[in-house]
Amino acid sequence: MDTLILEPSLYTVKAVLIMDNDGERLYAKYYDDTYPTVKEQKAFEKNIFNKTHRTDSEIALLEGLTVVYKSNIDLYFYVIGSSHENEVMLYT
Repeated sequence: MDTLILEPSLYTVKAVLIMDNDGERLYAKYYDDTYPTVKEQKAFEKNIFNKTHRTDSEIALLEGLTVVYKSNIDLYFYVIGSSHENEVMLYT
């Protein structure tokens, strides 16, 4: 099966999340229907936070998605894209 790789654009970002140091959502914006309901979104966010809040790395592959993140004292910033996306593009 051929994989379609698109040129980078703003549509390559699937979601932007900001969470507090307890993993609670402060801001969430989903740009597609990967997680259509709030219940699915919150479950995904909980999974992301549990996998990333204790690590010092800035990139993760979770549930077939590329997750780049940065922590700042008591906030966590996440940008989510497809698994085919360039991590540097998502990070900037």
